[in-house]
Amino acid sequence: MTMRMLIDARHREETRVAVVKGNRIEEFDFESAERKQLKGNIYLAKVTRVEPSLQAAFIDYGGNRHGFLAFSEIHPDYYQIPKEDREALLREEAEHAAEEAALRAEEDGDDDHLDGDDGVEVLERPHDDDDGDHDHDHDHDHDDADAAEDDGAAEASEGEESRGRGRGRKGRGGRGGGESAADELRNKRMNLRRRYKIQDVIRRRQVLLVQVVKEERGNKGAALTTYLSLAGRYCVLMPNTSHGGGISRKISNAADRKRLKVIMAELNLPRTMGCIVRTAGLQRTKTEIKRDFDYLARLWD
Repeated sequence: MTMRMLIDARHREETRVAVVKGNRIEEFDFESAERKQLKGNIYLAKVTRVEPSLQAAFIDYGGNRHGFLAFSEIHPDYYQIPKEDREALLREEAEHAAEEAALRAEEDGDDDHLDGDDGVEVLERPHDDDDGDHDHDHDHDHDDADAAEDDGAAEASEGEESRGRGRGRKGRGGRGGGESAADELRNKRMNLRRRYKIQDVIRRRQVLLVQVVKEERGNKGAALTTYLSLAGRYCVLMPNTSHGGGISRKISNAADRKRLKVIMAELNLPRTMGCIVRTAGLQRTKTEIKRDFDYLARLWD
């Protein structure tokens, strides 16, 4: 079926783009001349307030309102704890992540024998599909902490859970029947950080490198993360997410996934990085994918 991109730029104040497959709209986006897009932007920001009741922090990144940063979105590198404790935490996480990745690869291999079109790889990653989007809906009012507390608490907990949800939706390939061994390992890894509270490890005026994952809406500030992602043409590089990476969930063919996994393995990713092959990389060669990855790695450096 023919895939087309339609661009409507008749009005100077707004440009709209739609990706259409046959008669169905696959994607839609727009850009307004009056409102600049923040999503995906990376800022050097400062903590203005730590809210123990929300297990979150409010961040001054230069936007119209302070951004919202859930504790689960803060990388351990920013924890104000002894160096030995931080290294031990990162080491434990890396060990759990490596074991989990091996289990997921084994499970995915089993799925390949079941049904080539049904085995959809579940990625261990903090981002949504190809563009590195986070699935948060932080409902809070920065001007009134008391009024925001109930909503913010719910949203902060959602933010914490989303790092698990985005990584293992519906188990392996949508199969039910309880958690797999890899899911259990993921939960154990997430629990490692729960020994800390945000008020104990994050300080007011602390400087963080953050990325906007959800735009400002009404009186709500932007949702932020310290787990960064750089989207290229065929890859998404996650420079500080050691346990992230894999193949886009939209690529469901077993043979294609297997070929792309071989290419990914040959990229020799540092243990501190993760990388996702986007759907645009489906028909691309190893050289093209590696070139895109190298560009993103240079951009980060």
